[in-house]
Amino acid sequence: MQHPTSVDIQRVREFLLDLQARICERLEQQEQAGGGTARFEIDDWQRPEGGGGRSRVLQNGTVIEKGGVMFSHINISKLPESATARHPEIAGAKAQALGVSLVIHPKNPHIPTSHANVRLFVAEPEGRDPVWWFGGGYDLTPFYPDDADIKAWHQAAHDLCQPFGEDVYAKHKQWCDDYFYLKHRDEQRGVGGLFFDDLNCWDFETCFEYMQAVGNGYLNAILPIFEKHREQPYSEAQREFQLYRRGRYVEFNLVYDRGTLFGLQTGGRIESILVSLPNLAAWSYRPEWEQDSPERRLTEYYLKPQDWLNEL
Repeated sequence: MQHPTSVDIQRVREFLLDLQARICERLEQQEQAGGGTARFEIDDWQRPEGGGGRSRVLQNGTVIEKGGVMFSHINISKLPESATARHPEIAGAKAQALGVSLVIHPKNPHIPTSHANVRLFVAEPEGRDPVWWFGGGYDLTPFYPDDADIKAWHQAAHDLCQPFGEDVYAKHKQWCDDYFYLKHRDEQRGVGGLFFDDLNCWDFETCFEYMQAVGNGYLNAILPIFEKHREQPYSEAQREFQLYRRGRYVEFNLVYDRGTLFGLQTGGRIESILVSLPNLAAWSYRPEWEQDSPERRLTEYYLKPQDWLNEL
């Protein structure tokens, strides 16, 4: 198996920094088109153990209530067992991890929360060949789902997967459904998208190309949704429901999310790890929704795995 060289890792790093910049630029354009002036503030940071990152965060915007687009490239001198449960063979090895991870929480309840992540992990067990893989994906969490948006989101995911194999979309769509599941609530986090991890089944170059396709695909999929709903009116009741459903997002990220847990287990930068959490969220005790209401239909239909390309 081909192993990534320092040149390969530098190429991945350069792509990730460019991806971060392009995503922030295009989302700032949405903020400005909606009459807002908020910008992504840049916070460069270093990690005592080695490496660092660039955090870019927009808060209290007119269109985007909170958005974090985070780049990191960290060095780990010794992987703890708690962070290598799925790969015990690399426990104690030195490693490096680099990636871009983002969560965007729009203010308008008609624009879904969206998440994307692309990353490369390389471990160097003593006396053995390096162990590497790519991971990532993107997913959508609507509050008031729009069928055309959901179908277009999944069509974009399907199309970017096609050059890599007829079965890639189906596999990574299923993986997304399985991963973004709140077991304690028995519901999906949203309507899914793509998720993949431990990807090294192709040569390094092909894996890198797929990671790039997913990263670039996020922008292509999310911008039309912003354009469509940016000016759509909403009620205070819809805003309250959005905050209530954001509580589920918080629950997933703190209880199940591998990236959050890995960051905490490896002594990551707390502000960057928890930037995915919204500034505002709410919890209510056993709220009731009308039987035929959009709020009830969200949990009874949309938060169940569906074949969105053929169902809608």
